[in-house]
Amino acid sequence: MQKRRYFDRFDPIRVPSPCYVIDRAAVEDNLKILNRVQRESGAKVLAALKAFSAWNLAPLFQQYLSGVCASGLHEAQLGREYFGGEVHTYSAAFKEEDLVEILKISDHVVFNSFSQWQRFKGLALEAQKQRPELHFGMRINPEHSEGDVPLYDPCAPCSRMGTPISQFDPDALDGITGLHFHTLCEQDLPPLQRTLKAVEEKFGPYLHKMEWINFGGGHHVSREDYQVDDLIQTIKDFAQRYDVQVYIEPGEAVAIRSGVLVAEVLDLIWNGLDQAILDTSATCHMPDTLEMPYRADIFGAGEPQEKPHTYRLGGMTCLAGDVIGDYSFAQPLQVGQRLVFDDMAHYTMVKTTTFNGIRLPSIAIWDSRTDELQVVREFGYEDFKTRLGG
Repeated sequence: MQKRRYFDRFDPIRVPSPCYVIDRAAVEDNLKILNRVQRESGAKVLAALKAFSAWNLAPLFQQYLSGVCASGLHEAQLGREYFGGEVHTYSAAFKEEDLVEILKISDHVVFNSFSQWQRFKGLALEAQKQRPELHFGMRINPEHSEGDVPLYDPCAPCSRMGTPISQFDPDALDGITGLHFHTLCEQDLPPLQRTLKAVEEKFGPYLHKMEWINFGGGHHVSREDYQVDDLIQTIKDFAQRYDVQVYIEPGEAVAIRSGVLVAEVLDLIWNGLDQAILDTSATCHMPDTLEMPYRADIFGAGEPQEKPHTYRLGGMTCLAGDVIGDYSFAQPLQVGQRLVFDDMAHYTMVKTTTFNGIRLPSIAIWDSRTDELQVVREFGYEDFKTRLGG
């Protein structure tokens, strides 16, 4: 599979280090693909802010998508303030004081359990009187796993995410107009089709009673080999079969190939093998390399021993396991050299921490079509301090 490449001509010296650099053109290319799915299938496509919430690019999202989905109050507020369109909010559990505010700014509020729905039903319906466009849904768990990593599998055994059929209460559906499910993680169409089959087998009698169905996220729609035409037909068939409005809420798909993380070599050491200490950190700035785990690509680098000079790359923190991975290079690394980690916009910027007081990466917006560059945010001591006290 030939990946789209946007950053081949980007000069990493142009930004402070470390720095996330997002290409406006790449994001727009992804949004155009999602917009095509929306136009031709009749589905409404929402951007999942949990994966990518760079609000400086919100005008692009307004142009191409129907809105956003949020995982709680703060994402819902960000969506309403900047992104426009519909705001859908789901949480594994709502705090009452948060829900009061969420009901003021959301279009769909999805509950994780019937116990939460029953507890907050009066509050929800009262809010609906003030805002008739407000709808309520229930997240279901089809108990159908498609993910390989349990940490990211919402349908793993004993999952807290969604209501399984054994706990589904059809007598408590009054006021519920839609169902939501989520089983995917960075996957193409066949896993979704298998999921739909499982959903229909278990929850089919209730689908006809709904106005909308949300297929959740994890759809890699903008990936180069995704079966876009077949997705469009799958959505159309499902929507016609049950007479419902279909929603999908991809997060990663809005930002695939759209961002890099620029880092700098601070020191070169040896202990059993050559090592390079960078001014970025796996645990602080790219935690999925430890959690997933996965290997982040670096421009110009290869697998260990593939090229003449192999190094283990590590971060600045005191965590012994703050190791990004082993990479080989055509030439020896030099102190002060910039390295560029590929595909680092999604599920990276939203997960950063200031552990050890490590500086958060700056954020820059670049446009590969015009070479226009703007550093939109730099972080410092105050950002670290204010998280820890008043």
